[in-house]
Amino acid sequence: MLGKVPKDFDVATSATPEEVQDVFPRCRLIGRRFRLAHVRKAGTLIEVATFRGEASSGDDHSNSHGRILRDNVFGTVEEDAIRRDFTINALFLDPVSGDIRDYVGGYEDLSKRRLRLIGDPAIRYREDPVRLLRAARFEAKLGVKLDKETEAPFRKMAPLLNDVPPARLFEEVCKLFLTGHGVRSMEALQRFGLSAVMFPGLPKGSAQGKVQLGTILLKTLENTDERIRNSKPVTPAFLFAALLWQPVVERSKALQDQGESEFNAMMKASDEVIAAQVQSTAIPRRFSAVTRQIWVMQARLGKTRGKRWKRLLHEQRFRAAYDFLLLRAMDDPGLEPLCEFWTKAQEGIDFSRIRFDSQDEKRVRPRSRRRPRRRATPK
Repeated sequence: MLGKVPKDFDVATSATPEEVQDVFPRCRLIGRRFRLAHVRKAGTLIEVATFRGEASSGDDHSNSHGRILRDNVFGTVEEDAIRRDFTINALFLDPVSGDIRDYVGGYEDLSKRRLRLIGDPAIRYREDPVRLLRAARFEAKLGVKLDKETEAPFRKMAPLLNDVPPARLFEEVCKLFLTGHGVRSMEALQRFGLSAVMFPGLPKGSAQGKVQLGTILLKTLENTDERIRNSKPVTPAFLFAALLWQPVVERSKALQDQGESEFNAMMKASDEVIAAQVQSTAIPRRFSAVTRQIWVMQARLGKTRGKRWKRLLHEQRFRAAYDFLLLRAMDDPGLEPLCEFWTKAQEGIDFSRIRFDSQDEKRVRPRSRRRPRRRATPK
């Protein structure tokens, strides 16, 4: 309806997850909070959800703050539509007739580019605080505008995100910044006052809930959106490297003032900043390890005397660290000579022929066999 290609299609049905599994033996049931069925058909994974109904007052499905802990009460398609979050997200397409079924006015809202919550916004945000981030993502991705009632409780409800599991927030961060609309997503988070809750380590901004956005982060978001438009790969590791660079630099300088070397200060600052961020947003180790390497190599790239710098050209994360150095030069012109040095150093090197070791494997130098000493024979 908006002229965009859907990311995927989900199936909603009156069949319970167990009944779905009876029909499709290869089905896998997942989820504790929301019971879902993952059906594999012709190499494609299809997510199947059962129509949900309104939980009765005696059901222990929410905590003291109103956040839903379990939602496995099944119902009709009309009840399922009311249980969904936004009206434009409650439209059903009949796969047989091709008709669009609308029970909450989502068709009209979508035609007017309006984003509206179903029910009382304060109650719905308490049920699932991630809806705050979904609203910001829908506005950035679809170009819709929140109505006044949906937007009004944002700043008051923002602290509820602290109760959301960090692993779930990591998935939301990837959807916000790694799907082609990262710049608009950051603008939405800033406007709604959600940035400070998501990234508490960043310096506070001029208004409540905002943070200071540096040149490196903004340029990274622009480059990431451009890469996605050109179907190039992106990684959360580089995103978090740019996102948390400012607190890493500040902490590293403080440690150097205390007598630490530049390299050791960067190592300790990296560990501290990542440890603080994972309390809010989880960062899987396969990404945090790469983020840490990008930061630490910034100190190593500054050492250009002697012959040891040549080894960096064959390091696994050199290209990522070099790209990050170019971003830093946009904010600090004093780094331009260093960038020029490493640009010229790469001339004539075919990186596709360089064999890199896995980040989880360490090079082990083979131990040389020592011949046993002969014992002196007694006379």
